[in-house]
Amino acid sequence: MNTGDTAWLLASTTLVLFMTVPGLAIYYGGLVRAKNVLSVVMHCFSIVAVVGVLWMMIGYSLSFGDSFFGLIGNLEHAFLWNIRADTLRGSIPEMLFVMFQLTFAIITPAVMVGCYVERAKYPAVIILSALWLLLVYAPVCHWVWSDGGWLKQMGVMDFAGGLVVHASAGVAALVIVKHVGNRRGFPYELQPPHNPGLIATGVGMLWVGWFGFNGGSFLTADGNAAMSLASTHFAACSASVIWGALDWLRYRKPSLLGTVTGVIAGLSAVTPAAGYVGPLGAFILGAAGSAVCFFTVTIIKIKLNLDDTLDVFCIHGLGGITGTLLAAFVSAAALGGTGVSVASGSMLEQFGVQALAVAATAAWTAIMTFIIVKATDWMVGGIRVDLEDELAGLDLATHGERGYDL
Repeated sequence: MNTGDTAWLLASTTLVLFMTVPGLAIYYGGLVRAKNVLSVVMHCFSIVAVVGVLWMMIGYSLSFGDSFFGLIGNLEHAFLWNIRADTLRGSIPEMLFVMFQLTFAIITPAVMVGCYVERAKYPAVIILSALWLLLVYAPVCHWVWSDGGWLKQMGVMDFAGGLVVHASAGVAALVIVKHVGNRRGFPYELQPPHNPGLIATGVGMLWVGWFGFNGGSFLTADGNAAMSLASTHFAACSASVIWGALDWLRYRKPSLLGTVTGVIAGLSAVTPAAGYVGPLGAFILGAAGSAVCFFTVTIIKIKLNLDDTLDVFCIHGLGGITGTLLAAFVSAAALGGTGVSVASGSMLEQFGVQALAVAATAAWTAIMTFIIVKATDWMVGGIRVDLEDELAGLDLATHGERGYDL
């Protein structure tokens, strides 16, 4: 065991959990109307607990157990009974790897909360998140990150979750929104986010936590981790500048919401490539991801009339997909990258692998999410709350508590 690697991954694991609670909970809480703040926070905390239980029981084993034809892991690690304090995975304790990967499994369904806020029943949120973890997240995670996974064997580049986290959550969001439907009054009668200060606070927590998200994914405390951390930061900076500038041009005033939204878009875009790019490549990824996400928000909400309330698909989904596809090019040594993209062939060949991985992830996610949504809908008698509860707000109607003071 390497104590330096272990210490850094202990810190990274803490940072990534911090991204969900309280980071994502506060970020999403600021974006919704005041009468639904508590419900969003409740969703995030409940997902942390439910996913933790399932990850211990079978989630980790399905994701990282010995591969079954490259598709899914076996149950050798069910209940983690054979992982002890002295069991190592490389230079770190395997139990620490279990916990680090758990934080990724937590934040993915938590990100999806943003697509159905203000109108989903609490039992539906729990059932949907649990089924989705086992039927979507675990298989895709195994394909991409497990040594025996079929996409890993093909050489796909997804350093820290462009596919596993962001693309899968984004595609699932569109399927869920199509089924659940739009909020009452969408898109012209809705109020803006009730608390931009909370939004900025949450994004700040996510930005800091992302250093563990990407910086910890090498599982080492060395120059590679430092480069990944730097790339993460520069992508966020360039994306924030681009989104903030575009927002300023469109609305004639610089907005806090636009500036911090760009940060999330850039972080999502750099995530799949953070371990392969240098600062210049990260800068390009952040700018490209921010521009793509900015211009698609209007298309999804206005042109397609889909109430992806907190822009899960546009910001996370398209950010992750953009970064995954561009990773084949921006990781070139000429841009300060590791040259991984040309190690086994040309950039175009690597791009083909990336595109195949995106298509496979999107297709599997869409099909399985559709099935999960239908099953959840049947089990709870409809995912959506009654109109009376939606108008009253979920804080009081569902939880009997008031979250207005937030």
